[in-house]
Amino acid sequence: MAGEDEKPQTSKEAAPNGPDTASVDGAPREDVATKLEQEKKELTDKLLRALAEMENLRRRTEKEVADTRAYAISAFARDMLAVADNLRRALETVPGEARKTEGGLASLIEGVELTERELAKALERHGVRKLDPAGEKFDPNLHQAMFEAPHDNLAKGQVHTVIQPGYAIGERVLRPALVGVSSGVAANDQKGQVASSE
Repeated sequence: MAGEDEKPQTSKEAAPNGPDTASVDGAPREDVATKLEQEKKELTDKLLRALAEMENLRRRTEKEVADTRAYAISAFARDMLAVADNLRRALETVPGEARKTEGGLASLIEGVELTERELAKALERHGVRKLDPAGEKFDPNLHQAMFEAPHDNLAKGQVHTVIQPGYAIGERVLRPALVGVSSGVAANDQKGQVASSE
């Protein structure tokens, strides 16, 4: 019979190259192992980069959410500043004698003052703070200089007059303070000081 002449193959015949020279898809095992190790390193690197990018995205998103919460009322607060300014102007137009009289006008003044204080408290509760920089060093990030004039008691660059207070919410300026800035001691005062020291 034809089948009797066939001998079963031994393991050496099945792999004529032997265990040392075995191959996978025609490439030696060492090359395949090296290639797989390289792919593993590349995939690990990609995974680590993706994880780092996700962590950065999470942090950015948290910061954006916190900023949105903190500054969401900025436009509303800016509009309310005009109301606060008008209340202050109304109170400043009332003569001193009218404040002392009894009756309706005194009650009206008291009501407007109370409204102004409540508005200021409400703004503060929502993170809006008033910038009233009298006597401070001029800061162009917080103040807007309207004029410069000599001042007897303040050094050059310090705020001596606040025309209109500014407001900030968090670290952002809603409205800069309108100020007058000292240009230093007046020339006449300097001459007088020199003469008196002699």
